[in-house]
Amino acid sequence: MGSSKPRRQRFMRFNAPLHVRQGFAHAHLTKELKTKLSIKRRSAQIRRGDTVKVVAGDFSGKTGKVNKVSLRSSKAFIEGLTRKNAKGKELMIPIPISKLYITDLDLSDKFRKEKLGIKA
Repeated sequence: MGSSKPRRQRFMRFNAPLHVRQGFAHAHLTKELKTKLSIKRRSAQIRRGDTVKVVAGDFSGKTGKVNKVSLRSSKAFIEGLTRKNAKGKELMIPIPISKLYITDLDLSDKFRKEKLGIKA
């Protein structure tokens, strides 16, 4: 952030370009996952394929795979969390990324493994 003033920080956050907003899309890792993969970091960037647990809101306690991440709205769409619209069509519910815990990482990307410091 360029300024220490809260209103300027909010302004910069709300008007940030997508490549900067990508850095805001982090969620905490569960203790079990950190010990299993021996990761020292508190959080990791959320992406499609990760398994997450909702920790707050109407869907707290539910788990599922991330289907889509919207950087523009800082929300994730999770498989299994749906509602019906007026026409009866199933729609995925957007969940704020700050309300999610990552329970399992998608490690198919070697660059992500390297960034998280995971061997092999």
